[in-house]
Amino acid sequence: MLKLSMAIVVPLLLAAAASGPATMPASPNPGAYSVGERLYSDAFNDLKQWKSELEKGGTVAAHNGVLEINVPRGCSVWFTHELSGPVMIQYEARMVKGDPAGPNDRVSDLNCFWMATDPRNEKDFFDVRARTGAFATYNELKTYYVGQGGNTNSTTRFRRYIGDATNRPLLPEHDLTAKQFMLTPNVWQKVQVVACGPLIEYYRDGQRIFSYTDAHPYTHGYFAIRTTFNHMEVRNFAVYRLKPKK
Repeated sequence: MLKLSMAIVVPLLLAAAASGPATMPASPNPGAYSVGERLYSDAFNDLKQWKSELEKGGTVAAHNGVLEINVPRGCSVWFTHELSGPVMIQYEARMVKGDPAGPNDRVSDLNCFWMATDPRNEKDFFDVRARTGAFATYNELKTYYVGQGGNTNSTTRFRRYIGDATNRPLLPEHDLTAKQFMLTPNVWQKVQVVACGPLIEYYRDGQRIFSYTDAHPYTHGYFAIRTTFNHMEVRNFAVYRLKPKK
């Protein structure tokens, strides 16, 4: 009876270990914070956790573990859970360029908003008709934003939106044009965005591209993948609690 029990139990234990919680990522900035529990994730079997805002149509679909965005104009795909910091949002993305290239296979604009709120409607973030997918309709958000490989893959920029219809401040050190900060077609890259109290960061493949100390940080809000006239894929999305170092 003991041998039979062990024969059953051991495979069960091995199976449980194999299907257990995913390994937590290493902290990209171990001197400032460690990575704690995983708060959310998405295997992209459906779009139940996402809401799309499309300027001129196109497709946003989830299949085989991949979120595929294929759009002729502006597009924001919002994660529908409101986040409260300190958090790190992590995902992998690649810009699709086929051979021959499809109509939207433009290597540009791997962008994102995070910790976004909309002063136009503070009761329900998603009940705002003013946001149409067109880029200018997001100017009045209070949010952090990175446009990596924007302007036809010629600029990579960080902005702190202040809720103004026209003013989107851009510091000179947050306006990059070097080729090393641009996009490469058909290559997966890991993106990590951080909101840890006053510390706001953006990483690509473990390299910190932007770091900003915010005297009045946005500590809660929504995340979106943002792009325009583009064909891209996203996978392995997760949100982690951060533990600031004292």
